[in-house]
Amino acid sequence: MTETAKYEVIVVGGGAAGLSAALVLGRARRHTLVVDAGEPRNAPAAHMQGYLSRDGMPPAEFLAIGREEIARYGVELVRDRAVDVTKGEEFEVTLAGGGTVRARRLIVATGLRDELPGVPGVAERFGRDVLHCPYCHGWEVRDRAFGVLATTALSVHQALMVSQWSKDVTFFLHTVPERELSDDDLRRLAAAGVKVVPGEVAELVVEDDRLTGLRLTDGTRHAREVVFTAPRALPQTDLLERLGAELRETPFGAYPVLDETGRTTVPGVWCAGNAMGFAEQVVNAAAGGYRAAATINGELLMTDLDAAVGV
Repeated sequence: MTETAKYEVIVVGGGAAGLSAALVLGRARRHTLVVDAGEPRNAPAAHMQGYLSRDGMPPAEFLAIGREEIARYGVELVRDRAVDVTKGEEFEVTLAGGGTVRARRLIVATGLRDELPGVPGVAERFGRDVLHCPYCHGWEVRDRAFGVLATTALSVHQALMVSQWSKDVTFFLHTVPERELSDDDLRRLAAAGVKVVPGEVAELVVEDDRLTGLRLTDGTRHAREVVFTAPRALPQTDLLERLGAELRETPFGAYPVLDETGRTTVPGVWCAGNAMGFAEQVVNAAAGGYRAAATINGELLMTDLDAAVGV
């Protein structure tokens, strides 16, 4: 795009949330643009689970179908990155490719980025046998030997959760001091049958392209087949911050203050998907995009009708 094009709604983000919003807006006959940087959070996963009628579908296939669906309703999609946004009478979004686009309303569905622990082997195996969400992957690895690599004291919750899918769970404290675990934490871990191992993890052990264990810095090796770990969530809130949206601090990062429809504190701006919270799964993200789009359509309709009658 080399010239400033005008739309009714711009959706920044082409994942489940953004495409769902675009589908609703397209069907409502709204002139809509999706700006897609092509970096979905679930790209490392071979399949997505827990989405009724789409359980087990590869994420890339899911997004390709979504792009085909929005195109049927005249929604445009540009493969580019939104690098800046300003608000006057309309929103003006600057793209990395050099163009600018304008719209009356804006949906930010930019998601988040997962920052993984810097243990050798974790990044290379992520989405395969290094996992983060038991609801996403627990069934596929059920009853195998699990390791849970702690990133904070909150990782106790993850160790307890994954014990639902395997009774062979070892919790590696890694850089978390044992004193940071409460008495309640220790009692629950014991009740769940989770073994607690102090000491820093030096690396994952991989043999024949298969995870076989974890090695501690003291040289001891623990045989494991699957490792769960909680990445540090880095919300992609740059555009919202540029617009002055209010954020709230959570244990998983700073996220925008929203109403039940995803409306931010900036008039005319909505959020959907992982841009609004750490725990939004694909099905939640799609629902959030739908809700935001329906709200925007209704608001635009009433605004135009009121303007027509001079209200």
